[in-house]
Amino acid sequence: MARPTKGRILVVDDDPGFREMLQCMLSDDGFEVELATNGLEALSKYRANPTDLVVTDIIMPEKEGIETIIELKRDYPGIKIIAISGGGSIGPKEYLDTVRLLGVKHTFFKPFEVSDLIVAVKKLIG
Repeated sequence: MARPTKGRILVVDDDPGFREMLQCMLSDDGFEVELATNGLEALSKYRANPTDLVVTDIIMPEKEGIETIIELKRDYPGIKIIAISGGGSIGPKEYLDTVRLLGVKHTFFKPFEVSDLIVAVKKLIG
């Protein structure tokens, strides 16, 4: 018999090491984790099988996080999203300020404590 999960999370990040680290930490805490390497893949996976939460990086190839968040919020107004940024040409603070205006409740600068992310996840989907 499969162990019940606390919820399903889609983790979107182009860095394989970071993506896998989040998958391990969230899985160890009882969440089922889906992975995507960029916004295009994330949109496809979410549309095919919606999750309880999306955790997305901002700076990615193919389709970056802000575009992905805009599309997800447009198509799924109640979606819960956590955004993460480590930099880019204008800096992580400006990117994260922008996504807050789009309705993202929790944001994190890389590097951050994964325990803080887990607390935010639990606040959003318990």
